[in-house]
Amino acid sequence: MTADLHTHSTASDGQYSPGELVRLAKERGMDVLALTDHDTLEGLTEAGNAGEALGLRVLPGVELGAAEYENLHILGYCVSTGPSALTELCGRFKAGRDERKFRILEFLRKRGCELTLEEVEAVSGGNIIGRPHFAQAMVRRGFVETNREAFDRYLDTAEYHQKVQRFKAEARTCLEAIRSAGGKASLAHPYQMGLEDEVLEALVRQLRDWGLEALECYYPRHTPEQTAFYLGLAEKYGLHVTGGSDFHGERVKPDIRLAAWELDLDWLLSG
Repeated sequence: MTADLHTHSTASDGQYSPGELVRLAKERGMDVLALTDHDTLEGLTEAGNAGEALGLRVLPGVELGAAEYENLHILGYCVSTGPSALTELCGRFKAGRDERKFRILEFLRKRGCELTLEEVEAVSGGNIIGRPHFAQAMVRRGFVETNREAFDRYLDTAEYHQKVQRFKAEARTCLEAIRSAGGKASLAHPYQMGLEDEVLEALVRQLRDWGLEALECYYPRHTPEQTAFYLGLAEKYGLHVTGGSDFHGERVKPDIRLAAWELDLDWLLSG
């Protein structure tokens, strides 16, 4: 089946509403779309309703940031939105993001990029504020030319990560929370952690022992060599293969479009 199992909407830091995202996926011609907003389930009902109306299979998902490594993200698929350890954890993540926005404003102010909270909220549309919203506000004010420059110079530097922190749960807690909501878990974009192959393999093995079921092998920024290595890891540790674009919209990530990976999804759709 053709699928994109990693996408974001305005429920977190994406450009399009959940319904608009589903419409775009339908126009792309794919069979399955997973909405995996950062640390929230708030867009899933809208996305599911749009999928039913348009005849597209929409998987309710989430992307959780784990504490062990920067950019260690775990995707949860087929999760319930009812009360669970996952909904409680998402509540804690939301509170952490709400507190962090003030620290980001102060961090940028000290570096000559003085923004108001109202400017950033205007970009976010009243949703949970994330770094891409700050990047877009910085572009609007002329502090940087592109979102990528905002991240490279300010929002994804070692200094930023040292001085601007938010709540993150341990990876095992994230996996247990996904399982508590009836979901299945995949490790997102493994290259982003920047780990040596041996360290990454040890992490994958540990996550597998804690309940990880899949590995995101197909991703737009993976090199062919990286993809081959991840496919080998998936086979070695009995993990399923997932793929996703990490689509946020062209205004947020101009070079990333919705994907249509051909994937074996029997393990994911049979439950």
